[in-house]
Amino acid sequence: MQAPIKERYKADAGAALITLKAKGTLDDASIACKVETGRALAVAGLHPATGGSGLELCSGDMLLEALVACAVVTLKAVSTALAIPLKSGTVSAEGDLDFRGTLGVAKDAPVGFREIRLRFEVDTDAPQDKLDLLLKLTERYCVVYQTIKNGPKVSVTMKRV
Repeated sequence: MQAPIKERYKADAGAALITLKAKGTLDDASIACKVETGRALAVAGLHPATGGSGLELCSGDMLLEALVACAVVTLKAVSTALAIPLKSGTVSAEGDLDFRGTLGVAKDAPVGFREIRLRFEVDTDAPQDKLDLLLKLTERYCVVYQTIKNGPKVSVTMKRV
């Protein structure tokens, strides 16, 4: 399925350069953001640990969900490419936050995740060496995992509209 795409990108590296975009609008009634997902409108707000109602999505949860989604898709693509049959499986992510940081309660508390753990559980008859390769290549090619792990250059601007 991916072979023709890979060949195209080998022949034309510029064709592989894509800019993904996300956009959100401020909610004028509450501390929330309406994010256009491409499929539906997601409303993100404060986590209950910071005063949120719990009715809106938490951006920290969304980050972990994006990591899990990317890891599952990458795992399936790599297992297909390597002909490693997977009967079933789960991928889970969890991360530790100290909300004192984001609330400005303690200057020594970090803002953001202290640690993120990504766990794969698969039902397969494949030998361990194949599973080791599957994990290695899934880590290597998972876009969200690599982005979190390597911390890309990020720029921030603000302008008046």
